Amino acid sequence: QVQFVESGGGLVQPGRSLRLACEASGSSVTFSAMGWYRQTPGHQREWVGRITRDGIIDIDYGDFVEGRFTISIARQNFKNTMYLQMNNLKSEDTAVYYCFLDDATRYWGRGIQVTVSS
Repeated sequence: QVQFVESGGGLVQPGRSLRLACEASGSSVTFSAMGWYRQTPGHQREWVGRITRDGIIDIDYGDFVEGRFTISIARQNFKNTMYLQMNNLKSEDTAVYYCFLDDATRYWGRGIQVTVSS
C-alpha cells in the first residue's frame, strides 16, 4: 500500500510560481514512475506529466505546459518525493492537482488545490 503526503498548494497571483510536492512511502523498489494530472470542476482529468524513478521525463508534458512546469524526483530514507515546479502561472491553471505512482497498479494522491487569481 502506498501513502502520499501532498503539499504546496494554495492561492497565488497570475505570473507567480508555486511548487507542489508529493511524498510517497510504502511503494516497492520496482515502481516505475510518478506523475501529475489536474482537474477542474466539470472536466476530465488532464495530463500534466510523468517522471520515471530514474528521473527521466519519458512522456511529454501536457500541451498547456508550454515550458512553464518542471517535474523532478528525489529519494531519501525509502521515500520518494516528486515535485511540480510551476512558473508563470495563469488563471486557467486553477485546478486540483493529483499525483500518482505507477507500480503494479496506479496509486492516486488525494489532490492539492491550486488557485491562480489576482
